[in-house]
Amino acid sequence: MADKRDYYEVLGVDKNASEADIKKAYRRVAKKYHPDTNPGDKEAEEKFKEAAEAYAVLSDEEKRRKYDQFGHAAFDPNAGGAGFGGFDFADMGDIFGDIFGDMFGGGSRQRQSNGPVKGANIKTTVRVSFEEAVFGTQTEIELPLKDECNVCHGTGAQPGHPPETCSKCGGKGQVVYTQQSLFGMARTVQTCPDCQGSGKIIKYKCSNCAGSGYVKSKKKIQIAVPAGIDNGQSIRIREKGEPGINGGGRGDLLVTVLVDRHPIFQRQEYDLYSTEPISFTQAALGGRVTLNTIDGPYEYDIKPGTQTNTKIKLKGKGVPTLRNKSVRGDHYVTLVVQVPDKLTEEQKSILNQYEKTTTVNARSSTDSAGGFSFGDHKKKKGFGKKL
Repeated sequence: MADKRDYYEVLGVDKNASEADIKKAYRRVAKKYHPDTNPGDKEAEEKFKEAAEAYAVLSDEEKRRKYDQFGHAAFDPNAGGAGFGGFDFADMGDIFGDIFGDMFGGGSRQRQSNGPVKGANIKTTVRVSFEEAVFGTQTEIELPLKDECNVCHGTGAQPGHPPETCSKCGGKGQVVYTQQSLFGMARTVQTCPDCQGSGKIIKYKCSNCAGSGYVKSKKKIQIAVPAGIDNGQSIRIREKGEPGINGGGRGDLLVTVLVDRHPIFQRQEYDLYSTEPISFTQAALGGRVTLNTIDGPYEYDIKPGTQTNTKIKLKGKGVPTLRNKSVRGDHYVTLVVQVPDKLTEEQKSILNQYEKTTTVNARSSTDSAGGFSFGDHKKKKGFGKKL
């Protein structure tokens, strides 16, 4: 694992590159080091494989997220990461052929269009409250999903009229064209235009599914929203996407979670932030105050003379982590002293008396500090008699 180059470096893109940028970069690198353009060059072949491996990870949303978090350890089963294992270049879905339209041919590297193909992923969103995102919840969504037609059983043909083998491609789903190029004779492998890659021709389409082999129906799907999920993060539900082709498995359902804002709390990663008003009396005298937390009211003792904008930390009162919901972030509370804007005459009198007392005490302290005591003047200058 230590000898592997960074995948972004391999393709020559930065970590914020879009999916289109990554695909474009891979086209460039793969074309440069493709074995057909570098016959017998082992170094070019290794670089081609390295680029294909990098693209296989960075072009997949889930794998890219794990790679960004764990690096190459995410694909090493012995490193404690996600454990994707190694890469089998024979089973990578022929990424190079998909991108370049099989411009180089490739012999055994080309996959058959009429082979099993996994169904497409479906993307949707679900909205949850702030508290539901913090503590997790179960919710239900309803989606129109495709299922195999119960009349033709997925063939797309009317019963009694099975699909026929395509005469143009011989049932392979692909046609091969040979042409002269800058690099010599090159084979171009394209999807058969007659059967659209299926290898079969349907003359009499099933009336129930119009020849697609599938019918749509609304399905209710239970979504387990994990504790600690943040706004914009996605949940993958296996095999709830589009059905596969030619026996391929179903795709996945990707659910993006949208979290409502909270009137009191703000979230940064796994920490919570809020402000809490306290009265002037509480700030001056100290004592027990009630703070709002995501778990409910929390009693906290503040010190006498607490100033406004004092920040306190409530350890372990934040958001649970996705890895372990028993491990939580912290809650930071900013105390704001509230100054009353309406006072009764009695309250004003009390505050005025307090102000006078504070002023007299302040003057007495100043006189003592400056040496202006009446005793000193009486002894030294006779100031006491003049007074």
